[in-house]
Amino acid sequence: MTNELKFLFRDKAALLWLGLAFVLSVAAVSLGLREVSLQKAQITELVALDKVEQDVILAEHSDWGSVAYYTYHMTYDPPSDFAFAAMGQRDSLPWKHRIRMLALEGQIHESDAVNPDFALVGRFDFAFLLSLLAPLLVILLLYDIRSGEKTAGRMELLEASAGSGQKLWTRRAILRVGLLALAILVPLWIGGFVTGSALITLIKASLLTMGYLAFWSVLCLWIARAKYTGARNLTVLTGLWLIICAVLPALITEVTTRAVPVPDGGDIIMTQREAVNDAWDLPKEDTFEPFVERHPDMAPYTEMGGGFEWKWYYAFQQVGDQTAEPLSQAYTDGRKRRGELAGRLSLISPAGFVQNRMEVWADTHSGAALDYEAHIRSFHGSLREYYYPRLFDGRDYDVQEVSARPIYKPE
Repeated sequence: MTNELKFLFRDKAALLWLGLAFVLSVAAVSLGLREVSLQKAQITELVALDKVEQDVILAEHSDWGSVAYYTYHMTYDPPSDFAFAAMGQRDSLPWKHRIRMLALEGQIHESDAVNPDFALVGRFDFAFLLSLLAPLLVILLLYDIRSGEKTAGRMELLEASAGSGQKLWTRRAILRVGLLALAILVPLWIGGFVTGSALITLIKASLLTMGYLAFWSVLCLWIARAKYTGARNLTVLTGLWLIICAVLPALITEVTTRAVPVPDGGDIIMTQREAVNDAWDLPKEDTFEPFVERHPDMAPYTEMGGGFEWKWYYAFQQVGDQTAEPLSQAYTDGRKRRGELAGRLSLISPAGFVQNRMEVWADTHSGAALDYEAHIRSFHGSLREYYYPRLFDGRDYDVQEVSARPIYKPE
């Protein structure tokens, strides 16, 4: 192995690819850490501004209906300690919302504009480097591991000196890929130490990295056994890389999308808003009837005069959500099934499996986004439970009671 190490240090191309791997890993981890830091800073700033705004609202309004209407509540899903390694769905699905006591569906399905570049190719993070670029680096290190020596006229001599040609090439491949794994993993370990990632998560990510690199190493050695020229080996391996790392993941996405149709988020928003807008022209009894089905304890307080009352306004806001509920539930269930199906299908795509596992460990997969939505719904429900008794029974406004209002806390 010492001789192989000396030979490696004389191979400028191999040193170039190993150095590039380290630089790319440093860049991927650094960009991930920067993004996580920016998201945390943004959350801190928005929470502080939210508190200032709420104080202003309380100073300007003195009735339950107005306070509920004008007050926004900041909700957010903070990045995990390992999110720097795989930003996953945080680039395409919302991780923060400002919500009010109004109908929730029209708020929860609104999101920030998605960067089309990220939506197309994904963010350059460690998971992207590992799943897509690391196989290319393995190929570049090993595609001519045998043919290069044959071209140089040294293969027979090296195999005779080693006693076993297969052991020679295996030993050389292990050394190169082992150093490649180290070059890729060291920045990840440093990043995990900086963020306080769980040791078990770093161990799993390291084992996944080594297993994935080993898979590509075996593939390269298998192709090299055919005794083709280095150029032909490179062509064949590049074609396999394209199929495994690009075609299969795209095919899985297409199959998942077609197999599990889901309603469009815009249809949910439109259904909810149409129900809310139509309520202004309907008899008030038509609003209170479906509302009371969900809140029978409010039934004694649904009598109204001829004018506007906040309790009626918030009642038809909820009825708007109830009208859109079947679509919303189908949308949530469909996304959940898509995530589960994509996870199972990733087993046929090594690159897809690596991406999926990294996102699950980083808590940035589609399931994490669904958990965040469920947490928002729970919090919004607690706001309704807080305000409804105060809106319906005619209770006098008391600014001191506002301190008992639910406060959003991330899970």
